[in-house]
Amino acid sequence: MKVRLVDLLLLAALIAGVSFYFTHWLEVAGWAKVVWKGSGVGLLSAWAFARGRPWIGLVLGLGALGDVLLETMGLTIGAVAFLVGHVLAVSFYWRSRRLAAAVPVGIALAVSVVSFLLSGDIGVAFYGLGVGAMAGAAVASSYRLAGVGAVSFLLSDLLIFAKMGPLSASDVPGLVIWPTYFAGQALIAWSVVRSERRENLHDRI
Repeated sequence: MKVRLVDLLLLAALIAGVSFYFTHWLEVAGWAKVVWKGSGVGLLSAWAFARGRPWIGLVLGLGALGDVLLETMGLTIGAVAFLVGHVLAVSFYWRSRRLAAAVPVGIALAVSVVSFLLSGDIGVAFYGLGVGAMAGAAVASSYRLAGVGAVSFLLSDLLIFAKMGPLSASDVPGLVIWPTYFAGQALIAWSVVRSERRENLHDRI
C-alpha cells in the first residue's frame, strides 16, 4: 500500500506535465502558469526522493527550479539552475559508465558547437557544453532509457536555440519543445528510479 501511495506522485507528475502542454493554446498567465509548469518535474523529483533515489531527485528538483525561474526571472537565470543540475547529472551517470569517456566528451563538444551555430551566442554555447555533457554521460551510462530521455531533453534545448536563430519565425519549436523536454525528464526519472541499484546520496558526493 505504501508503494502505491508513493507512486501516485508519478501519476500526478505525468498528469501535470502532459496537461501543461495545452497551455500553448490556453490563456494561462501569472503564478498559475508558473506553478503548473514547475509541478510536472517537481513531482517527478518528489517521486524519486520517495523511492530512495535522492541524487536523481536533486537533479530533477533543479530542473523544476529552472522551469520556474525561466518563467519568473528569464532565460539566463533559469539556465543556471539547469546547468547546475547537468553538472550533478554528469557526476551521477559517470559512475555507471559503460562506454569510453570519449563518447560523452565528444557529444558535449559537438553540442556546444551546434548550440553556437544555431544561436550565435557564446553563452548559449557554454550552456550547450553542459547539456551536451549531461546527455553524453547518460548515453554512455548503464541507464539506457535515461540516455534516451537525455537525448530528448537535449533536442528540446536545441529547438530553443534554433528559435533564437534559423527557426525564429517558425511555430514548430513552440509545439515540440515542451513534449520533448518533459518526456525526457520522465524517462530519466523512470529509468533511474526503476533500476535495481540503490543509491546513497553521500556515496555520490
